[in-house]
Amino acid sequence: MSTFVLLIVILAAIVVLGGLFLVATANRLDRLHVRLDAGWAALDAALARRAVVARAVAAGALSGVEGAAVLQAADAAEAAPRAERETAENELTKVLGSVARAGLPPRLADELSDAEHRVVIARRVHNDAVRDTLALRRRRKVRYFKLAGTAPQPEYFEIVEPLL
Repeated sequence: MSTFVLLIVILAAIVVLGGLFLVATANRLDRLHVRLDAGWAALDAALARRAVVARAVAAGALSGVEGAAVLQAADAAEAAPRAERETAENELTKVLGSVARAGLPPRLADELSDAEHRVVIARRVHNDAVRDTLALRRRRKVRYFKLAGTAPQPEYFEIVEPLL
């Protein structure tokens, strides 16, 4: 009888410890999803700021076809749904890359450069969060026990980095 009780106690301890391990993994995955959401919010804000600065550049320092192209690319980037956002942001990066910075007023050129730096940093932070979240979601214990719940699969945001 005592061997049976000892076996039940050991089995119960293993189940409890395994449950605690799964709860800790689920909490870590939840924190990674929160980090992912914060990373996307920062990236979205940086992209919006860059579009606003691009509009200011188009309105204040550029004229003609070049100004219209920058304005159109900035509007398209802000209006694009998330699925098409990478393409629109790449187009804005390409159009801004063709703008002669030497012809811009110094404050406007500095503001544009700062906005582009912030986009690069925010994209890297977001993609780091995606990488860490995907690494944990690919583990067997997370897949077998469905610890990710109904959270959508995170995706990288790949855009061309401007020449800084």
